[in-house]
Amino acid sequence: MIHPIEQFTIDFVIKLKQKHNLRSIDIANIINTSGSFIGNVESPTNPAKYNLKHINSLAAYFKISPQCFLPDAAFRDKAEANVHTITSLVQALLTHSTGSGADGQI
Repeated sequence: MIHPIEQFTIDFVIKLKQKHNLRSIDIANIINTSGSFIGNVESPTNPAKYNLKHINSLAAYFKISPQCFLPDAAFRDKAEANVHTITSLVQALLTHSTGSGADGQI
């Protein structure tokens, strides 16, 4: 089972991908990996996940802090793992992020 913090990061990357009209292969090129790796990361049944090097590369590309890829507070227990909570956190982070891209937005 995927941990909520991993899902938070995955959801954040998916939102960035959608917002910037990028494809999985574009994200793969940013983090120097394959498009199939991105598909594996986004699959809840596959153990592949983003690591700190991936997060750093994505943060550098989007000109945001690596902290943006993590929630503001630790997840205290598995009850906080429901998709609605994670999606709400990602939306709030994208809306209120202090980081900015080239156009002043994430």
